[in-house]
Amino acid sequence: MLFNSLDFAIFLPVVFLVYWFVLRKSVSLQNLFLVAASYVFYSFWDWRFLALIVISTAMDYGLGLAIGKTDGRRRRRALLLVSVVVNLGFLVFFKYYNFFLENFREAFTVFGYQLNAHTLDIILPVGISFYTFQTLSYTIDVYRGQLRPTRDFIAFSAFVSFFPQLAAGPIERAGNFLPQFLAPRTFDYSKAVDGARQMLWGLFKKVVIADNCAEFANTIFNGSDGYGGSTLVLGAVLFAFQIYGDFSGYSDMAIGMARLFGFSLRANFAFPYFSRDIAEFWRRWHISLTTWFRDYIYIPLGGSRDGIWKSVRNTFIIFLVSGFWHGANWTFIAWGALNAVWFMPLLLSRRNRRNVGTIAQGRMLPSFREFLSMAATFSLTVLTWIFFRAESIRHAWDYICGIFSNRLFSMPEVHPDKSIAVLIALFFVVEWIGRADLHPLETLALRWRRVFRWGLYLAIALSIFWFGGREQEFIYFQF
Repeated sequence: MLFNSLDFAIFLPVVFLVYWFVLRKSVSLQNLFLVAASYVFYSFWDWRFLALIVISTAMDYGLGLAIGKTDGRRRRRALLLVSVVVNLGFLVFFKYYNFFLENFREAFTVFGYQLNAHTLDIILPVGISFYTFQTLSYTIDVYRGQLRPTRDFIAFSAFVSFFPQLAAGPIERAGNFLPQFLAPRTFDYSKAVDGARQMLWGLFKKVVIADNCAEFANTIFNGSDGYGGSTLVLGAVLFAFQIYGDFSGYSDMAIGMARLFGFSLRANFAFPYFSRDIAEFWRRWHISLTTWFRDYIYIPLGGSRDGIWKSVRNTFIIFLVSGFWHGANWTFIAWGALNAVWFMPLLLSRRNRRNVGTIAQGRMLPSFREFLSMAATFSLTVLTWIFFRAESIRHAWDYICGIFSNRLFSMPEVHPDKSIAVLIALFFVVEWIGRADLHPLETLALRWRRVFRWGLYLAIALSIFWFGGREQEFIYFQF
């Protein structure tokens, strides 16, 4: 069930009304209802994969209790290992089985052997990468003694399957999110209204920006051999806007929706395309995944405590793992490796924490130096996105070579309609104005008279209906 579908437009109000008007006096019933609603929501893709969520939930619930009751270090490690192996085992099988098999088969062929093994027709369960990492964070935190295991199975099930962020995050930590299911919740009108505004902006980013950019980006990438350099540059830029509008739009809708039900999810994006270097970009892009890798892989490996060269090693590991997390294709690994390469000069010069605040804080426009830094960072990011979008390493390489081979300074052969170009420009302006807030509509227009404020919201809603592209799944559903 897509957030931008008619089914969901019916589903959400029904769940909201029952949750607050029928079950508001019982936290347990609210949690049970959220579990049921989340399972219905997930069943719209494929009900058979509900078994994976149920198994992961029951297993990690039981292992959390067992770890909490056990004092022996070896036994605690063994219980944690069960959680890690089973959860990652599901993930590896559904996401990477064919990838590993095909590469093993090719490797054997190089040495003159023919490996008689066949790939499987495996369907990737939606959201498996997200809820797997969410449940793993629970057992790891319990093992570390940072979290007491819960005895409330229904609350834990709701934590794992909460439908707003089930399919594509943000990846929440049990320490932040699970206690919210255990505490009484009251309806907060101001938070709900702000959540609705964030949902509206997220839907605009997905339907108007991402889906319209997708039509042209797909045309250019799928026929890249026949286009000149300027058209290929346009395709890469449009894909950059597509993936940002698509993924951050989903996150905005998930976070806003959670606020409707009395929950607070952590921010997943913080206007990354206004970053002044790659390090700042990665502090602002897919924050929940980046911090997950930092806390559960980078720091346990030693982080930056053991000298610069181990920091380099650990940074490359993190980026390569991040690339591999995104999909079973060498293009994602290349994408991760490139990001690590862009990161290295900052790390080696110890300038990776230089830009931690909001760009042009307190000013309407950036300085010339800030503008150049932002433009350079965006250019590197767009170049790297080519590998993310390409079908293969060869496709990405040919695409980049095509940019510099001919007609780089000619007019693009494919371009969006003028109305879409204007909307993209307005989108950029609104994001820039709201760059210091959690989302652009958080404070924008709040001081206006009500008629003008609601006029803005109506204009955004009308643009969604009028300029919305063809209904498309969210990009990160495939991850």
